[in-house]
Amino acid sequence: MKDKVKIGIIICDRYRTCAGGKCLRSLHNREGAFSIYKDKEVELVGFTTCGGCPGGNIEYAPEEMKKNGATTIHFATGMVVGYPPCPYISYFQKFIEEKYKMKVVIGTHPIPQKYYTVHKKLGTWDTPEWQEMIKPTLTNEKTRLSYD
Repeated sequence: MKDKVKIGIIICDRYRTCAGGKCLRSLHNREGAFSIYKDKEVELVGFTTCGGCPGGNIEYAPEEMKKNGATTIHFATGMVVGYPPCPYISYFQKFIEEKYKMKVVIGTHPIPQKYYTVHKKLGTWDTPEWQEMIKPTLTNEKTRLSYD
């Protein structure tokens, strides 16, 4: 029997009407940041927005997800690929890990190629900190193109 992991996903409020299609597809296929669950059963126990800048829902949503059994929170890839990317993402990660003692993974689905191309030209992710943050969702060009 596979290990079971319960997760929550927090998306950027700019995408509050997102139906979660790319996140759910990549979870099902274990692509992008969800590749860490290759040999595990995963249950999604929460899906919400950050609440809008500066992330008011970050203070409360993880607690509800934890009550539902979540041990890991994923910040949706939209928080990394938006224009601009979330300026609070590092703080949110530290806050959740400290207050709720939950693992936080930056990313869900693979970065779509169209976002990758523009952010490369803009130099958005040229710092070591951003290089580390996009690592789970970078994948390869073929996969990125399939998420355009």
